Amino acid sequence: MKISKVEAKNLVINSQLLTKINTLTPLEIIKHLGYVQIDTISVVERAHHHVLWTRNHSYVKDDLAMLLKKRKVIEYWSHAAAYLPMNNYRFCLPKMYEYRAGKSHFRSTDKKMIRYVLDRIKAEGPLMSKDFKSESKNSGWYDWKPAKRALEHLFMDGRLMVSERRGFQKVYDLAENILPNNLNVSMPTDFEYCEHVIKSQLKALSLAKVSEISYNKDGECKKIILKTINQMLEDNKLIEIDVSGQSYLALRGLKTQPLKIKNDLHILSPFDNFIIQRKRLTDLFDFNYQIECYVPEQKRKYGYFTHPVLYGDKLIGRIDLKAHRDIKELKVINYFSEEAKLTDLQKNKLNKKLQLFAEFNSCRFTKPTD
Repeated sequence: MKISKVEAKNLVINSQLLTKINTLTPLEIIKHLGYVQIDTISVVERAHHHVLWTRNHSYVKDDLAMLLKKRKVIEYWSHAAAYLPMNNYRFCLPKMYEYRAGKSHFRSTDKKMIRYVLDRIKAEGPLMSKDFKSESKNSGWYDWKPAKRALEHLFMDGRLMVSERRGFQKVYDLAENILPNNLNVSMPTDFEYCEHVIKSQLKALSLAKVSEISYNKDGECKKIILKTINQMLEDNKLIEIDVSGQSYLALRGLKTQPLKIKNDLHILSPFDNFIIQRKRLTDLFDFNYQIECYVPEQKRKYGYFTHPVLYGDKLIGRIDLKAHRDIKELKVINYFSEEAKLTDLQKNKLNKKLQLFAEFNSCRFTKPTD
C-alpha cells in the first residue's frame, strides 16, 4: 500500500490526539499514548502535565496525582521515567527481573543498604528519600546518598513502587501494597512482550518504521521484536505501507483515507510523545529538532527550552518560554519561524494559545508575539 507524506502526517497527528482539543480523560490519553514521560525540568509546567493539557485543556495537575493514588497508573521506566497504565504493569516485569538478576541502576548499590531500606519500609510503611539520613552532602544526580541509590534500585527491580508524590518527591512503598489484587502480574513471554511493544507503538503513532518500534531497545530485544514483526505480518496482524519510498508498518484495519486536519495550533513540550523520536520528526515533518538544555549555553542556537509549534500538519516554528512564577508572568524569550513569515491568522492563534498556556502555568501573558 502506498500513501503520500501528507496522508502519513495526518494519520500520525490524528493518532497522537492532536487533531483537536478533545474530551478524553487523562487516563484515556495515557492508555492511548502508552506512556507520558515524567519531566524534572520546571522552566514551564512539567512535561507530564503539559502533554496531558495539550490534548485536553480541562486537565489540572491534581488529575494525575489522583490517578496514581487510585492505582490507575504507575511510575516506571519506558524509554525514560514515565507514567504508564496500571494494566501495563506485567510488561514492566522483564526489565524488573533484569535488575533482580544483577543489573545496576546508574551505579553499583550496597546490598546491605538495600536490605536496610527495604526492612525500614516493611516496618514503618511508605518513606521518602529524605527519611534516610546521609552523612555526606548530596552534590547532584550522580552523587546520590546510599539510601537514595538503594531506593531507586528497589524501584527499578520492582520490589518498591511509587505510592504518591509530595511536591515532586517520590514516596516509596512495597509493591504488594500498591498493586490491585485482580491485576495480571504474570511474566509475559517474549512474543507477548514484543507484540505489546509493537501494538502500543502503532496505536499511538499510527505508522512506524521497524527502527522506530524498537527505539531505545537493546540488541537482543531488537532481534526478538523483528522476529515478532515478521510473525505478525504472516498472521495478517500488520500491514506494510510505502510513504515516499520509505517502508512503514501499521496495524491491519488502519483507515488510510485522507483525514482533514484542522489548522489547530499546539505549543508542544520538548518531551511530548509526538516529538521524542527526532529522526522520525525529520523524516516525516522535515523538522530538525534538538532540546538545548543539555547543550552548553555558548553552543545553543535557539535557547534553553524551546517548544515546537505545530500548526495544522506542519511544525512552523519553535518558541523559547519561561514561566516566572515569582511575578506570575509567562515570558517569550524568543520565537524562531520555520517559514518566511507568520500569517496574521497564525500570529493570532499563537497568541491565543500563549494566553491559555500562561493560565495553565498560573501566569499571565500580556506581550503578543510579532
